[in-house]
Amino acid sequence: MQPETSIFLVGPMGSGKSAVGKRLARDLGREFIDSDQLIEMRSGVDIPFIFEREGEAGFRERECRVIDEVTQRPGIVLATGGGSAQNPDSRARLHGRGLVVYLHTGVDQQLKRTGGGRGRPLLKNGNPREILSRLMAEREPQFREIAHFVVDTDNRKVASVVHEIRQYLAARSPA
Repeated sequence: MQPETSIFLVGPMGSGKSAVGKRLARDLGREFIDSDQLIEMRSGVDIPFIFEREGEAGFRERECRVIDEVTQRPGIVLATGGGSAQNPDSRARLHGRGLVVYLHTGVDQQLKRTGGGRGRPLLKNGNPREILSRLMAEREPQFREIAHFVVDTDNRKVASVVHEIRQYLAARSPA
């Protein structure tokens, strides 16, 4: 893989995108960007506040602009938000501008990792298990559509997932 090829991590909330992304970027000597953190930094408020004021549609609009911008940067590792693949333009940009790694995880693991939904706007109004199951059914086809590589993160440590991604990258690199 060329050093300027960016790596974009997609997957549902709680799949490990931020943790894996930070470690992968560090190991590869690359810049790490978390799209949710960038949105919060630029807006000056947290994501739950954006959802409260602008609704999910307002947040997704911000997310789409950030995805368009950062996917144009060479050689980064990007952790996207769990809903970033919903927008067809974002899916096309992610798939066409870098290597997309789908971090797959099951609903049970998501519940453990998200603390049952605390601080997650999409999980605050209803049964978290039912909401996560519905979101998975809607979004998994979108993640798979754009993924160049899929890694299962259930019951795995960050280092193990990063190691698997690095093995994939090494196999793609010219000898």
